[in-house]
Amino acid sequence: MSSETIKQIPGQTSSPSERPGVRIKICGMKHSANITDVATLQPDYLGFIFYDKSSRFFNGDIPELPNETKKVGVFVNASIEEILQKVALYSLDMVQLHGEESPEFCDQLKSHLGPTCDITKVFSIKDHFNFDQLQPYQLACDYFLFDTKGQLPGGNGYTFNWDILRNYPSTKPYFLSGGIGLEEVENITEFLKGDASKYCYAIDVNSKLESEPGLKNLELVKEFKNRIKSNLTGFENL
Repeated sequence: MSSETIKQIPGQTSSPSERPGVRIKICGMKHSANITDVATLQPDYLGFIFYDKSSRFFNGDIPELPNETKKVGVFVNASIEEILQKVALYSLDMVQLHGEESPEFCDQLKSHLGPTCDITKVFSIKDHFNFDQLQPYQLACDYFLFDTKGQLPGGNGYTFNWDILRNYPSTKPYFLSGGIGLEEVENITEFLKGDASKYCYAIDVNSKLESEPGLKNLELVKEFKNRIKSNLTGFENL
């Protein structure tokens, strides 16, 4: 598939150096006090997993967050009714679909959500990936997310080969996920400086910054953010 077959996304820039910045998403939040502590670091997104088979399953109350921090609900093959119920209950800003949701499902969900809640569709990658499968989701989804293919739908704790994204044919912004932690800081900053990351919108971190599943280590999160910020110039949004 050539890049010409996919519609240009309005407002996208043409080179990494021209981007306004790369955001950080902290996913798998679970405990109220920990959520409050992590929110003091002002991440761009906090993710809450509404999948009851996950060790990070969220079923509590979300404390008040800074206006700059958006709430993301993560779902795995949930019904539209369940998703809409959680969006309304928690005032979610984004829905992340981590299952086998079809393009038709995403389109129907988008028609219910309207413009106030974005949709991110997750695709798992291991050694290779067929980018043709993105095309049917182009109009229904606001973002893509690329994660490591493993036994679990997320939170597997290891990275995939980011060089695969050199062949990314779309201009739709995407989240980069999968086993990203302090050990990957040098690699992730090098990736963000290269052409393969042109449309990388955000870095998604989870298990590598935890003391236990669902409990983020505040010092690790702070160090991760600070080290990436210090290693990158021209990425003011970090």
